[in-house]
Parts: sequence; structure tokens; C-alpha cells
Amino acid sequence: MDPTQTTLIELRDAIAAKTTSATEATQAYLDRIEQHNPALNAFREVIGDYALKRAHQVDVGEVTGKLAGVPIAIKDCMCHTEGTTACSSKMLEHYRSPFTATAVARLEAEGAVILGKTNMDEFAMGSSTENSAFGVSKNPWDTARVPGGSSGGSSSAMAADLAAASLGSDTGGSIRQPASITGVVGFKPTYGRISRWGLVAFASSLDQIGTFSHTVADTALLSQVMFGKDPRDSTSAAIDVPDELHDVEGSIQTDGPLRIGIAKQYLQEGANDPAVTAAFDQAMDVYKQAGAEIVEVDLPHTEHGIPCYYIVATAECSSNLARYDGVHYGHRTETPPPAGENPIMHLYCQSRAEGFGAEVKRRIVLGTYALSSGYDEKYYDLALRTRRLIAGDFDTAFQSCDAILCPTTTGPAFKIGEMADDPLAMYMNDIYTVTANLAGIPGISLPGGFAEQDGKPLPVGVQLLGKAFDEKRLLRIARLYERETNHGKQRPII
Repeated sequence: MDPTQTTLIELRDAIAAKTTSATEATQAYLDRIEQHNPALNAFREVIGDYALKRAHQVDVGEVTGKLAGVPIAIKDCMCHTEGTTACSSKMLEHYRSPFTATAVARLEAEGAVILGKTNMDEFAMGSSTENSAFGVSKNPWDTARVPGGSSGGSSSAMAADLAAASLGSDTGGSIRQPASITGVVGFKPTYGRISRWGLVAFASSLDQIGTFSHTVADTALLSQVMFGKDPRDSTSAAIDVPDELHDVEGSIQTDGPLRIGIAKQYLQEGANDPAVTAAFDQAMDVYKQAGAEIVEVDLPHTEHGIPCYYIVATAECSSNLARYDGVHYGHRTETPPPAGENPIMHLYCQSRAEGFGAEVKRRIVLGTYALSSGYDEKYYDLALRTRRLIAGDFDTAFQSCDAILCPTTTGPAFKIGEMADDPLAMYMNDIYTVTANLAGIPGISLPGGFAEQDGKPLPVGVQLLGKAFDEKRLLRIARLYERETNHGKQRPII
């Protein structure tokens, strides 16, 4: 058995049955990372010694749990006491966290083995992982193309089987969009379901930790472990987590036939690559054949999603990133400061001008402008009112359906550098994902098939959106689709 070619649950069960050991599984993933990461740049930092130590503790019975021995990768914006937490930025290149993020700590409390930190767009700002200060991550299906963003390192690692699962953060689609174009399952739960304590903030009212995996069942198990109230995070929800959340084969539990909503705003003629349209049509047929009722829903404020999101997100980022002033974060140096230079500034990290990349600076400037006196009502307050209208659209839609089916992205992965000079075109990659963050509802991207470009198959995805805190039903609806298709079982040849 090759531990790297299984699902998370299959590997967990094999370790429990002692047909393989946690150490063997961890070493197999570390070997695979060593072999393939130079070409993919999926990991920014690997903590191999720590991972092997944890795996040994599982093998001798010192560490147990629902995820005992399973190797998992985490995005570089999630704090962990081992290694550095850099957010793929020069500003935090040498930052060592004194604590571990709640979501990660809960995984470790159930026996998970953390392999290291995955590459990302700097401070999670981007849709391609081209904005990392540590180089571009590559898509395993075609290394000339992006793996999506901002969690592109996590999606690349998952697609290339460099981890049994990986964590990402989703502020406007940064899990679902990369999952779609790398052919894996990407899940963003309801805002507040998973604690954000220890997640370095981009936009606090939008950020949400979620997962990448190969199956809906793996996603559900990870969610079962991480969900729940955290007293250290005032925005985490005090709502009970269903004991049977991990059971994706259970009843969908509707009052009548399953109702799948279709919004005309997501299906504008000519807006999507033909492969995306084909994937959507196939998904709709799967649900029809399963006896679901297809109902049309109206989301009239969808067109305002992108501008609303980029006002709210940049405003919050300009506030959150104000703490990085060149003094409070960084590392001490042994070199004495040049004559006349401020010794305090020399002892710590780079200035903001040196430490931040171009995209982070762009968003700070946009957000500061939107919040400035005389413009806050014109832009920020209007965006907040629009956000309430978007959330209201979903509330109304879910009165007539159990989940909404739509594309995840408009097309497959684009080539590295293709949109580097057009930030607006890059922002439009999130057109099908940002509204879920604005409304705070859960969403999941599932492998939907392939587009053929340059003689290579490139994954595309389909997306399901659900009611707030109704993840159990959403995951079971997603599993219904997964059972009837074979897309997620195909993996890239690397």
C-alpha cells in the first residue's frame, strides 16, 4: 500500500489497523514532498523532524484520536509553534508564533501530523498564488499554470498528493476557486463555525478556515474535528455541532423532494468556458436523476458582489495590516546598525515599504481611501448596505431550495503571468465565490470534469452553496453528486 495514494479516512483506518504505521505514512509524504515540491513550490516550509516525532508518538500509543497519524498541511497564515508563520510575506519571514491556531490545535488533539506550511498569496491577497514573496506555486496538472489562490499552495499539495489533506483560508473564494482548478474538494463552512483564533487576519468579517481533500467524507471528518465554539474567538458561533456530521451517507432530511436552486445570474450566456457549462449541466442532470426538483431562484444583487467585496475586504485589510509597522514583528539581527540609523528599527523587520508586496500595498491604499473622511459613506457604508442586500437574497432563495448549484470558476487554470498586468481581470476570478463570504454561508467546490487546453486535461469544478450552519445537509447533497461521478478519482501525473 502506498500511503500517499489513499484518502484520508483510508489512511487513518490503515494506521489504526497497523497495516501501515504513522511513521511510514509520514515518511512517504515527506519523501514525496522532497521529490515534487521543487517543481511545484507548494510548501513554503516543511517541519519534517517535528512531523516524524508526532508520528512516532502515534505509533507507540502516546497520541490517539480520530485523525491519529494522518499527515496534514496547513496554510502559511495559520499560527503554529513549530517553524515560522510568514503569510508568504517578507514582512513576517522570520516570525515564530508563541501559540498554535485553534483549528490546527484541534486537529493535533485528534492525532493529526502537521507536515508544514503551504505557500500562498501574500497575506491571502490574490487569486493565483503569484503574489507570494517566496515564488509562484504551480498547478500539478500543468506547471505552466496557476493552482489558484490565495490558498494555491494547499490546493497544489492536495492535488499532487503531498499531504492527506490540507487547510486553507477563504475570504472571497480562496479555497473553492483553487480547489476547482486543481481538481480537489474545497470546503468553506459558515462564518463562525471554525475558530479564527490564530489565523492571521486579512478581512476579519470574511475570513474563514476550511479544507482541501479528495472526498466529501474526508472533508466532513475534518470539519467534525474543527467545528465548535472557541472562547478565544468572539466571532465563533455557540451552535452545537451535529454528532453525525461526519456521516455523509445519511439522509438529506428534507420535508419533500430535494430542491436544488439554479440562479440565472450565475449562468450568463458566454460568461463561462464550455467545459464549465458542461460540468454544470452534468451536475444538474445528476440531481434530476436522483429525484431532486430543480427550482429557479433569484439573486438580484449578485452583480454587485465583486465591487462590494473589494470595498469591504480592502477596508478591513487596511485596518488589520496597520499593526505591521516594522517594529512589533520580525527578528533580531546580530549586525550592529550603521552610524546614525535607528537601532530599534534595525533590530526588527523591514519597513512596510520593503516588507509588503505590490498587491498588498494596492489593497491597503484602496482600503484606506474607502475609509477616509468624506469617502467612507460613499464607498464603505454603501458596501455594507449592499452586503445586507446580498445576504437577504440568499435568505429568500433558501426558502424555496435546499442548496444552490452554480459554477465555481468561469474556466480552468490560466497561465502564470497571464493576468499579472490586469488586477481587475484577476479580481473577476472570484465572481462566483465572493457572495458566499459576504453572506457568511457555507460553500463547497467539487471536481466537475476537465477542459482540454494545450493538449492537457485541466480540472473545472461545480459549487454548492447552503444555508448558514446547515453543513450536514450541504455535505450530504455534495456526496450525492460525488457518488454518481468519477472526476475526483482522477489525479495528475507528475
